Amino acid sequence: MKQMSSKGNMKDKVMKVIGKISNSRHMVALRDGIAQAVPLIVIGSVFMIIGQFPIQGYLKFMAHTFGPHWNVVIQQITYASFDLMGLIAVIGISYNLTKSYGDVAPLPAALVAMCGFFLTIPFTMHKDGTFWIPLDQLGSTGLFIAIIIGLFLTDLYVWMVHKKITIKMPASVPPAVSDSFTALFPGFFCLLLVWVIRMGVSFTPIETIPNLMQFIFKPLSVVGTSLPGALICEFLVSFLWIFGIHGANVVSGVMTAIWLAAMQQNAVAFAAHKALPNIVTQQFFDNFVHIGGSGATLGLAIMMIMFAKSDEYKTLAKLEIAPAFFNINEPLVFGFPVVMNPFIAVPFIVAPLLNVLITYFAMASGIVAKTIGIMVPWTTPAIISGYLATGHISGAVLQVVLIAVDSLVYVYFFKKADKRKVQAQMANAKKAETQA
Repeated sequence: MKQMSSKGNMKDKVMKVIGKISNSRHMVALRDGIAQAVPLIVIGSVFMIIGQFPIQGYLKFMAHTFGPHWNVVIQQITYASFDLMGLIAVIGISYNLTKSYGDVAPLPAALVAMCGFFLTIPFTMHKDGTFWIPLDQLGSTGLFIAIIIGLFLTDLYVWMVHKKITIKMPASVPPAVSDSFTALFPGFFCLLLVWVIRMGVSFTPIETIPNLMQFIFKPLSVVGTSLPGALICEFLVSFLWIFGIHGANVVSGVMTAIWLAAMQQNAVAFAAHKALPNIVTQQFFDNFVHIGGSGATLGLAIMMIMFAKSDEYKTLAKLEIAPAFFNINEPLVFGFPVVMNPFIAVPFIVAPLLNVLITYFAMASGIVAKTIGIMVPWTTPAIISGYLATGHISGAVLQVVLIAVDSLVYVYFFKKADKRKVQAQMANAKKAETQA
């Protein structure tokens, strides 16, 4: 008994630590900062669909109507939105992190972080003497640098402000002017630090900071876009949810940069009509693994609608079935409940893991098209999202198969849980009659 109590205490401590990490100011700033890039990524994806819609009749019509290079003009909107996710992320991360401290103006800090991010990028000088910035470094390729700059440079900036290493202006000076002078010394030292690191790296065989980041994070990228990596990540998402911790937020805080980079690599290859390099991308999880939300609970919601006999689950099924089609499952996770429920935890873990395996091998074998790098909003219903994410009907068919598999995984466990609810309902009714 004492040993079980000790194990329980250890589990509670581990969950408490994970909870603290997932809700720490840096993780929240990272998550929220990248999230602020999502609307522009979606906008860029929409115009990518318009420019590369995978129907030959449409492409021929557009080329005949607007000329052979019509989609080049459309792609400019993609370049100005989708391909700036790194730049947007560094501003968003820095702004949110500074704001979380509550006593430092966030906008000057975010602008310093943005300048620091630009300072890491190797400019290209052309023969006419003009300098060019490689656009890919402002997108997902530069996302790791954006995260590091957004977190660490901002912390240095805030630390210097807290230590009063600033120019103090009189109280009569307007806040906008005062904040700009406050940023002077911290901004100078932050940018000087980035410049020193840049110059130091330039004297090594690696030559540039982007090359250094690629060297450091390449193993993580390889693992993150592999089948074992996808299985581990998905297991963690479901496992943490069982203890009431938003597993997707915890895992995405680390892995989103990798999956977005893989997504953009596919987008570039698709636009160039080349073979798509990656199977595991952000859309792999959003549109094929998490059908109905974490735990692939659309299958559970369907089984509840079809087979629920208890009043409680009948009511919950009516409330959850519509949100489930839009991949929103909090009512189910906390209402069923999935949280702290070892019995339903089994299919909640197994169903999405099967989705990972089925989707991976279906795409690897060529039976189903890979995701083409379009950011389909995670709330897009299945079948529609499958077609848009892959640009092929096979993506929609795969989603139907996955929903059927998930339903079969959940049905046994749901019927058992429902039977217990019916028995409890009958016992309560009998007790009420006796008391009456």
